[in-house]
Amino acid sequence: MKAKTKIGSYNGIIRDFDLKHFHVRILYWLVFIVGIIIVIVSIAPVLWVFLSGFKDLREFTRDTNIMPRRFNFANYAETWSDLRFLRYYRNSLISVAGSVFCAVFFNGLLGYVLSKVKPAGSNIVYALVMWGLLIPATTSIVPLFMNITRLHLSGSFIPLWLSIGANAFYVILFKNFFDTLPQSLIEAAKIDGCTDFTIFRRIAVPLSKAIIMVVVMYAINAAWSDFLLPYLTLKNSGLETVMVRLFQFRGSRANDVEILRGIVFAIIPPIILFSIFQRQITQVTIQSGIKG
Repeated sequence: MKAKTKIGSYNGIIRDFDLKHFHVRILYWLVFIVGIIIVIVSIAPVLWVFLSGFKDLREFTRDTNIMPRRFNFANYAETWSDLRFLRYYRNSLISVAGSVFCAVFFNGLLGYVLSKVKPAGSNIVYALVMWGLLIPATTSIVPLFMNITRLHLSGSFIPLWLSIGANAFYVILFKNFFDTLPQSLIEAAKIDGCTDFTIFRRIAVPLSKAIIMVVVMYAINAAWSDFLLPYLTLKNSGLETVMVRLFQFRGSRANDVEILRGIVFAIIPPIILFSIFQRQITQVTIQSGIKG
């Protein structure tokens, strides 16, 4: 019984029993070495930017050593104060918060309608959503900006929020998840007199925490790292996000080292967010049956 338990125990896709085979061990260590190399290659640029931020401009331009002579966090504090990063952090957080709400509410509502309500013409709408996945976002930036200008929405966060709230990929994610919800729950709620929106709000949404978590993470990353649309709509408005301001720093009085420190400030929130919720993202993605 003990031997059976030992043989049956495994970690990941390779069992302890499989490692007794020579060719499996060779394959295991090859995959492990390749994984280590990928991690080093991925971390090296971030580490270089972070360490370069401790240098002054003279040391940065003349010293080829990756390690700074001394770790002085006062340089980062000075850059944070001089470039007024707190203001742009606040703008980015406002943009992210509104984008997350729109991403969950509007895309989730459309996904629910296509999955459970299915009104007349829903198949056509679903086909258009699928076709929307084939259209690169940059090809629609010109008509989108023209409409934003005509509606006098330039200089506000509303276009950024609504652009995330009209995402075909998120709609597909929500629809595929809502397809797995038991139809009996929906029918029972209708018998009790609930409207479609009430069912969505009180039944579908509470049961969709897994997919909502996935969409929230995608939306946060997209809203935080977006540059083109915020640059076109928020330029010279005082509401610039972190990414827009980083681009503008290049033509300002900020030197190369200060720009590198600004890059560090820009990448810290996504890194922290991903590090905290990495396991949850993987788990809810698997539980939701989402692929790709």
